[in-house]
Amino acid sequence: MSFVFKLLFLCFWLYWMSQGSVFVTSQRRGWSGNVISGTVVINGTASIGKTDDNFICATLDWWPPEKCDYGTCSWGRASLLNLDLANPILLNAIKAFSPLKIRMGGTLQDNVIYETKGDKNPCVPFPKNSSEIFGFSKGCLPMSRWDELNIFFKKAGAMVVFGLNALSGRTIGPDGSAIGAWNSSNAELLIRYTVNKGYTIYGWELGNELCGSGVGVRVSADQYASDVSSLQNIVQNIYKGFEVKPLVIAPGGFFDANWFTEFVKETPKSLQVVTQHIYNLGAGNDNQLINKILDPSYLDGGNQPFRDLQAILKNSGTSAVAWVGEAGGAYNSGQNLVSNSFVYSFWYLDQLGMASSYDTKTYCRQTLIGGNYGLLDTATFVPHPDYYSALLWHRLMGSNVLSTSFSGTRNLRAYAHCSKQSQGIALLLINLSANTTVQVRVSTESPASNGDVRLQQEDQTPRINFATMPRNSKSNGNTREEYHLTAKDGNLHSKIVLLNGKVLSLNSSGGIPSMDPVNRSMLAPITVAPFSVVFSHIPSIRIPACKQG
Repeated sequence: MSFVFKLLFLCFWLYWMSQGSVFVTSQRRGWSGNVISGTVVINGTASIGKTDDNFICATLDWWPPEKCDYGTCSWGRASLLNLDLANPILLNAIKAFSPLKIRMGGTLQDNVIYETKGDKNPCVPFPKNSSEIFGFSKGCLPMSRWDELNIFFKKAGAMVVFGLNALSGRTIGPDGSAIGAWNSSNAELLIRYTVNKGYTIYGWELGNELCGSGVGVRVSADQYASDVSSLQNIVQNIYKGFEVKPLVIAPGGFFDANWFTEFVKETPKSLQVVTQHIYNLGAGNDNQLINKILDPSYLDGGNQPFRDLQAILKNSGTSAVAWVGEAGGAYNSGQNLVSNSFVYSFWYLDQLGMASSYDTKTYCRQTLIGGNYGLLDTATFVPHPDYYSALLWHRLMGSNVLSTSFSGTRNLRAYAHCSKQSQGIALLLINLSANTTVQVRVSTESPASNGDVRLQQEDQTPRINFATMPRNSKSNGNTREEYHLTAKDGNLHSKIVLLNGKVLSLNSSGGIPSMDPVNRSMLAPITVAPFSVVFSHIPSIRIPACKQG
């Protein structure tokens, strides 16, 4: 009987393989290197965190074309004031998320004046002024442009967060401290205009990088709390009668434990979201950026602000939640051929996994477009590798975060969530090693799980043979779905990314390509090639933390 069973299984396997539309040869022909095995252990008893369903967010900034860093001007026409909203790639890139959160703001937002009816002064963009702290004088947002932005975002299905000028009405002391209360009159007129026009805003955020020691200018925690209370009153008044009101968000700056502790304590009812900014890779001209990204110890250090903010919120009793309101990795616009290349996905995806593990609800990437760290190319709008990484996360990783650990090598980063809109789990694996292939098995720790789910057989061959799923097929208990991301020609500086061995590129009308998985047998290990990322959807792993309903 045993022989008959094995024969039947072999026949079934050969039949299933014959249904695959394509068989792609080994990803690395002639590859030689180390092959090791390891185990991902997932505790399925309960989730350790919960993100928003729409965890992925991207920013749009105010920087004009004259914004330059280290002798390079990387912003082009990516400002909120001049971005080409008619570009079909931009529309398609946002619509692919259905929806994408977009946070409008940045350094210059606290220098923005909102055009109002009867203004005597012309409404003009930011004039270059070397005597100003950030190199530009105050700029103005025309209401005609505000109309265009809102019409576009509605068409794209975006969830819009807008950063308000928090320095209005204050004077700046010689030591950089802001003196006086926030003058909300201009912001209130903008909010009223927005409601009267029927535009939907998901959240109003007050200020940019004014907390703690600030960037150039700072506001004390108690004054900021008072200003947030003023904003909350404005929102409650203007949106009176609305079933769903916009979120009140602040402070949008770098984490400072003492400042944030006091601020959260003094905003128990007026604040819904606490935002912090992340630029943990340092300056954009640092020649060690890639070494930092590939160093697991350095990446591990990135958990501190997430962990500390989580602790402050828990201990305060507030109902406010944590977001990353802006994260570009390397500040001052990032670095060309690093921040816009394949290697940045290692940092970016690791940040997404780490932030969600500490109950961060939303993570806003700096930027959607603009600078060197844009998800889209500033000049061509063509997606960079991180765009596709973000889209896969958005489509696969559900909101329930699972406690995950990996044993085998420190160069393999592992994160797991309940699957999004389907049964099972979604697994993210990042291999930081240049020459070691990792064969992964998955083990679940849960009294009500299906037990130890082994995804490894005694096969040490490091080939990755991609068999594409037939379009009308569905994975079942015998298979899982895999998405392997690699750089073109193995070049970490490449702006071209391959999915399961095929280049991801826009179609002729500027549409985002389909991102189909490969089906793999549950008897085979998950094989993670050197310098690669793997997402896997495993529908057969059923655990209590992922029970639906």
